[in-house]
Amino acid sequence: MSAMGRGAPARSATADREIVISRAIDAPRELVFEAFTEVRHLSRWWGPEGFTTTTQSFEFRVGGVWDFVMHGPDGTDYTEWITWTEIAPPERIVLLHGESRDDPNAFESVLTFAPDDAATRIEMRTVFPTRELRDEAAEKYHAIEGGRQTLSNLAAYVTELVHKGAEG
Repeated sequence: MSAMGRGAPARSATADREIVISRAIDAPRELVFEAFTEVRHLSRWWGPEGFTTTTQSFEFRVGGVWDFVMHGPDGTDYTEWITWTEIAPPERIVLLHGESRDDPNAFESVLTFAPDDAATRIEMRTVFPTRELRDEAAEKYHAIEGGRQTLSNLAAYVTELVHKGAEG
């Protein structure tokens, strides 16, 4: 019998070029989803710790584009480009993310929002064009830690919105 054995979870066909990060957020699914849909929200929490975001243009619709610059804590600017390829409120967003529209190394992220009692479980599954690009993102750009920090920032942001809503 192979090492995979019976009952082992099936690996997806893209497992060797994926990064998957998930987190439970203590807020309703609709609010967590909304935090991804409006630039006034996104610019407040997007990116790892210490980063800020300046938006050039933003249109949240299938085929729409978010052009923005991320400013690193060391002063480095990173030009970024995202286009939305699938939007299914409030449960799923698929996007393509690169440095520009014609970036051959652009990667796809699938975001799913699942109810988890009163909370929401968000999963960010990012699939890179090659395993080498996945490894480079993880090792050189600390994509796993950066993704965790980004979801942590999202959690802090929407939790604050919930508390403000409860007070108001």
